[in-house]
Parts: sequence; structure tokens; C-alpha cells
Amino acid sequence: MYRGTKEEAVLEKKKRRSRQLAWTKLDNTANLFPVIASESLTNVYRISAVLTEEIDPELLNESVEFVAGEFLNFRMRLRKGVFWYYFEENDHPLPKVTEENDFPTSYINKNKNNQYLFRVTYYGRRINLEVFHALSDGYGGLIFLKEIVYQYLRKKYPEALSGEKDKISSGVFLDQEDSYVKNFRSDGKQHKKTYTSRRAVTLKGEYLQRGEVGVLHCYMPVDQLKKAAKGYSVTINQFLVGAFIYSVYRAYLEGKPSAKPISCCVPVNLRPYYDSHTLKNFFVMVSAVFKPEKDDYSFEEVLPIVADSLKEQTTKENLEKILEYNVSNERNFILRMIPLTIKNIAIRQVYQASAHGTTSTVTNIGNVDIREPYIPYIKNFSAMLAMSKGQNMKGAISSYQGILTITFTTVLADPSILKQFVQCMTDCDIEVAVETNGAYDF
Repeated sequence: MYRGTKEEAVLEKKKRRSRQLAWTKLDNTANLFPVIASESLTNVYRISAVLTEEIDPELLNESVEFVAGEFLNFRMRLRKGVFWYYFEENDHPLPKVTEENDFPTSYINKNKNNQYLFRVTYYGRRINLEVFHALSDGYGGLIFLKEIVYQYLRKKYPEALSGEKDKISSGVFLDQEDSYVKNFRSDGKQHKKTYTSRRAVTLKGEYLQRGEVGVLHCYMPVDQLKKAAKGYSVTINQFLVGAFIYSVYRAYLEGKPSAKPISCCVPVNLRPYYDSHTLKNFFVMVSAVFKPEKDDYSFEEVLPIVADSLKEQTTKENLEKILEYNVSNERNFILRMIPLTIKNIAIRQVYQASAHGTTSTVTNIGNVDIREPYIPYIKNFSAMLAMSKGQNMKGAISSYQGILTITFTTVLADPSILKQFVQCMTDCDIEVAVETNGAYDF
């Protein structure tokens, strides 16, 4: 994070190397991502903030350097040990902020990124934070981005925000605990696997050009969504996941029966269940499942099936079972002693088997709460997910100041599922404003 003359930089580097660098284990979920990451399966997510004025790249660069200096969790580089990957504090200079010049959630080549596992870019009025998922989940990424935005706005509008102190917000936890391990309660029993290897519907078809990602933002009033969801006695999240699954059923399966279910993964943030504030990953996956067994289901028929599927899995008891299964494998003494090269082969095989059981993923980073003085300078937040094996379309939800944004990312050229989703919303009397990155004509 230091910038000065070449001689000063050399002295600073020697100074940093004179002390022992911090290191930490990867959390339970993070162990998967280095094993399966590639140019096409990047395991990178994006969270963006759209401001009211064009971005000043120099001020943004200074802001990233300041905030990163406070967040050790994001100043880590990935190292390969004998038995596990681990994180070590990165003493390389931060890469400079650049204008966006690639498709979202593209691969983070750590060798070209000074070993850092995140990047910050800008485009027009938008600030993009992209994170390799091994570092943190959307909760941690959102906190990091919010602090960057706060710092940037203090620099951009020093007079208007003169009452704001130039420091990380009070109440922000810089906690790096592994909450999976901390909350693991072993009962000595063998835990049943919590994922399914049963094949689900896979969205296939003509692809966009290699490396290209299609993006569709849907902006909707939260109050209208609440009213629609309440009419079906479901939550907004259940309503949106149900609408997406229904859209796959209508547009992809053409309203016909299928021997395979439509299965949509939904990440569940575990922090509220365990009073955790860790910046590392702390979530588990549940699956919303709908198997069409007849022709022409209506939305009114599909939605309660999806909602019940999610309700059954998001009980504290079931979430504990998922956590216990995931952590029990990591803590198994025999498995821990297997060399990493062999372990990686087994991890890939498990991932391959489970990947066939999922059609898509829809995540929700929740309502973005911004401190009052900064609200007038921020227009919107959004999130995006990279593709996974067998998942060629994904959705990410966020809310800010009464507007919910669901952003779909896909490598498929056919936008029929996306158009069906928008139609489903309008059929429920929800106003939808759409925006694309030019990949589709809406």
C-alpha cells in the first residue's frame, strides 16, 4: 500500500520483511475454491456501487489503499502447503485501480495482480469490487466495498462530509475467525452427506462468444415485491427464487414434464444463527427444488412447492447438520494427513458429482444499509456471480433505498428465461426497469 520513491519503496519492503508475516488457514468453504478455479470457472463474485457522479480514479485508488490497509483479510495471498492451502499476508504493493476493460467476474490471475485475490475497477459512475471467493463471501465483500465508498466520498466531498472522521466505520468487525470450526459440535457420529449427486436440469444451448458474459439488471420497488410475496404467503426471497424456477420451467422446459428436477442453490448466511461477524466465508447452501411431473403448471402451483422446499431446509437444525457434515470431513484426522495433491483429486471428484445436481444459484446479499450522510451520493448497489460447472445462468439480489435489484449473469445466447422472468414480475403487478450490458436486446 506504500507509494513513494524507488529507494523509499525498497526500504519499506525490507522493513515489512523484517517482521513475521501473518498467516491463517482457509475456512472450510474456502478450501474448495483454489482446487476448482480456472479461466472458465473463476469463482469470482462482483459487488458494485453506482454513485451520482463520474468516478475520479486517483481518489478511488487512494481510498482502496487506505481501506485495504485496515482489512488484513483482503491483504492475503494464497500459498500451497503440504496438506492444505493457506493464506499469508501479502507484502506486495496493491495493484492500481483501473477502468473496467473485461467482462464481469473474469478470472483473477494472482501472478498479474501482485498476488492479491481481489480487484477494484471503475466505469463511469460505478465502482466494482471483484473477489475470489476463497477470501470472503458477499457479506465480507459488501463491508469492504462500503468502506471504500465511504472513504472515496470523504475525499470527493470533503466540505459536505467534514463531520465524518477519516477512519473505518465504528461497529465494523475485522474478525478473521473460522466460524465453521468455532461452531462445529462433534457428536462422534458419522455425518450423512448433505449434497445430492442426483442429476438436475442443466441449462444448455447456444453460447455467447468465449469469455463473454451476458448481464441483465432488473430494478423493482421493494414495496410492490412485498405486496406480491405477501399475497402468496412467502418471503421476497422465496418469491424471486420461485419466479426464476418457474421461468426455467416455462421458457426452457416449455411447460412440459421432466425426469430431472429444476434445482436452484440458495446460499444461507450463517452469521445471524451463530452471532458471528467473521469476514471469512460463513454460509451453507440449501436447494430449492421443483420437479415438473405434468404439463402446464401455473406460477401459483410452482411457488408454494419452491417456498416449502426452502422452508424445510432453512431451519436451525438442518443448517447445523449441513455445517457439521462439511466441517467433519475437514477435521477427520486421516483425511487431514493426506497430501494436498491427492486431496485435490478427491475434492474435484466430489465437486463434479455434486455439480450435476444443480441447475442454477440465486444469492441475496440483502438490504445495503448506508450511513445517512453518504446516501445522497449513492444511487444503487448490485451483485453478480460467475458461472459454475453445469450452471450457465445465475442470479444475485440486493436492495438499496427501496429498490431491489436482481442481476442475472449468463453465458447463454438465448434470453428467453430472462424475458419470462420479467414477464412473471409484470404479471404480478410489479414494475420492472431493465438494463443490459449489450448482450441482449430487451
